[in-house]
Amino acid sequence: MPLPSLSAAILSHMIAINNVPPPPLCSLPKLKMSKYIDYGQLNALCHMRGLQSSQSSYSILSAHNMFIKQYPKIFLKKKTRLPKLFKQEEKREPTEGTEELQPQQPDDSHNIAIHVKKARGGPTLYEPKKLEEKLAEFLDILKKLPIYRTLREHRTVWKMLKTIPDLTSQLTDEHLKTLSRSVISETWVKGSTVVGNDGFYIILKGSARPQTKAYKDLIDENESASSFIPQSFQGFVSNEDFKNILAEMHTPSCDPMLRQWSTFGTLEVTAQTESDTKEYSVITEEDCEILKIPAKDYVRLKSENIKLENKEKMKLIHKCPYYEEWPTLSICELVALIKWKKFPPGHVIVESGKIISFVAYIYSGYCNIYRNIVGLMKLQPKKVKKNQKLVCMGKLNEKESFGEISVLLQVPFTCTIVTGKEVEMAIIEDKDLFELDPVTKQLMLHTAKPTFGHLKD
Repeated sequence: MPLPSLSAAILSHMIAINNVPPPPLCSLPKLKMSKYIDYGQLNALCHMRGLQSSQSSYSILSAHNMFIKQYPKIFLKKKTRLPKLFKQEEKREPTEGTEELQPQQPDDSHNIAIHVKKARGGPTLYEPKKLEEKLAEFLDILKKLPIYRTLREHRTVWKMLKTIPDLTSQLTDEHLKTLSRSVISETWVKGSTVVGNDGFYIILKGSARPQTKAYKDLIDENESASSFIPQSFQGFVSNEDFKNILAEMHTPSCDPMLRQWSTFGTLEVTAQTESDTKEYSVITEEDCEILKIPAKDYVRLKSENIKLENKEKMKLIHKCPYYEEWPTLSICELVALIKWKKFPPGHVIVESGKIISFVAYIYSGYCNIYRNIVGLMKLQPKKVKKNQKLVCMGKLNEKESFGEISVLLQVPFTCTIVTGKEVEMAIIEDKDLFELDPVTKQLMLHTAKPTFGHLKD
């Protein structure tokens, strides 16, 4: 008897299932023992007597309470570690043999320079290694081309140049900072002739002998010797070495040797004459490392500063109310005569009834205008007394000028001008103003007005 189709399908499926092999056995992952559970205590709690259901209800309840009390003990607590206490090692007393080996520092109890340096936190005189390290770092920086130096290295060069008196006495801090970005170091072998009329030179290493007995200043024409030790280096050498260096540097005229930190040359561009070449030339007595500040860089720096300064002066004058319509050529004539001057707060620029000695253009700050006012003060019935007081009538602010009429016409001021706070002015002295051409003077008289001239007694 044939089977129905459904039964045949079920039968064939059951046969197919029986022929499929069972899946392979997989091992269960091992459980990791926790570091924070006491498994011995846990095992004791699991086998505590009285927890089986066959016991009485009283014994089960007491066992349950005991289990709850003991349950927190299965968890281990982290041990807190206290910081270690460092014991100070006892210093060993030096023996007689070791005392002889240690170098004795000179007694500095009477040297006030050492006590001042210690109080200020500066270096002492017994640190000769720092001088060598500082000089070696300085030489390494100078051997690099300026474009490859980092900001820190440029700052180091600037700070070192600030310790040289021949530079700081004749150059401003801003000029020195700008020049420090282009200085280089040159290596000269023994017996070389270094011509110094194209720049200013500083001997960093070695010694040289000048061809003339005296040298001129960097800029001025006054002759002066230029041997010195920067102040920053004086603090890094020992007391005895410092005396020896000073003795070598301040040599008598019979031995005008230029040694470390001596200077020669000029920052002025001079003509290549034979006398100038000899005047600024030295002959190296040994291999030398010499720092050079090119004179052309200084001349270019001065030229750029003059241009910027003249531009600032012209801008200041042109913004003053009396000069807004002035032609540029006339303003340039005034710019050539201007000088900068600062006045402290409360300074009397000019008093009432006097002629001022200059024309002023206020760059920063302000000035107060005072007038002498006469008042009547009643003393008794039918008696009065005159009393004079300075009364503030107004202010002169930035980008304002005064003094043109008083100087050109020699007219006394009708008010007193006093600085309110520190004031910086561009001034033209009366002697320079009188030398202007007549057209410029007439233009100034035509446009300017008396300071607070509308106020009358």
